[in-house]
Amino acid sequence: MAILVCGSLAFDTIMTYEGRFAEQILPSQLHILNVSFLVPGLRREFGGCAGNIAYGLRQLGAQAVPLAAMGSDGQDYLERLAGLGVDTAHVQRVEDSYTAQAMIMTDLDNNQITAFHPGAMSSAHLNPVPSRTDIAVAIVAPDGRDAMLVHSRQLHDAGIPFVFDPGQGLPMFNGEELRGFIELASWVTVNDYEAKMLTDRTGLSLEGIAEQVRGLVVTLGEQGCEVWADGQKTLVPGVKATAVLDPTGCGDAFRAALLHGIEQGWSMQQCVELGNRMGALKIASRGGQNYSL
Repeated sequence: MAILVCGSLAFDTIMTYEGRFAEQILPSQLHILNVSFLVPGLRREFGGCAGNIAYGLRQLGAQAVPLAAMGSDGQDYLERLAGLGVDTAHVQRVEDSYTAQAMIMTDLDNNQITAFHPGAMSSAHLNPVPSRTDIAVAIVAPDGRDAMLVHSRQLHDAGIPFVFDPGQGLPMFNGEELRGFIELASWVTVNDYEAKMLTDRTGLSLEGIAEQVRGLVVTLGEQGCEVWADGQKTLVPGVKATAVLDPTGCGDAFRAALLHGIEQGWSMQQCVELGNRMGALKIASRGGQNYSL
């Protein structure tokens, strides 16, 4: 069965700052912030949540179907996805836009500063959830604001269970909208920072959110994950990485494993155990789509 991946396709320009942001940003001078970082390391990668998740799913042997938009400059990316065995039938081309672009700068502590140009992603809501009988599960990952709202409703109305994982897109939504996502979704996943924002904006506790869905996952980085399922909270330990080179795409590798496990009928704990292994594997390689199993 296929896994529908609603999210962004983007090109990532990844820069490495050989210092620490905290040493260059003066808290007392934030009102006149003017900083410059020398970045000796720079590379351009295929990225975006939908692309990274689809890559991870193909590594696991799963059938990935991204629902996304790309610009006039995206032909190479489209060919790459097809070459990986990804079903690109529902990737929309927006000829008068660039493909989304992320400029990501990482310091020695793996902190990141990102600037993001949405480009074609702003039109993703015009690309509807397809009428297919082979879609077992889906994810609403970071994408254009309208696309996340529209695709969540369309998935629910079509009876397709889906994971709501707002990621860096969470700040775009108010409490009412976030409560709506939770009501429509089958599973919710966030990191610990996003979990605090989600509870603050919705007025719901994590326990309250977990009661409304089949499973709630809060990722804790190297500390592992908290999993709420079947009325119980479980801490799933993290997996130590062989090397820590680049955090870009770790969350997407985790999402791919989670989706694969759900499609296979695994327990949430088993899904998350694989997710932790995938994240540890990904962080040991540079870029979101260069690791292999």
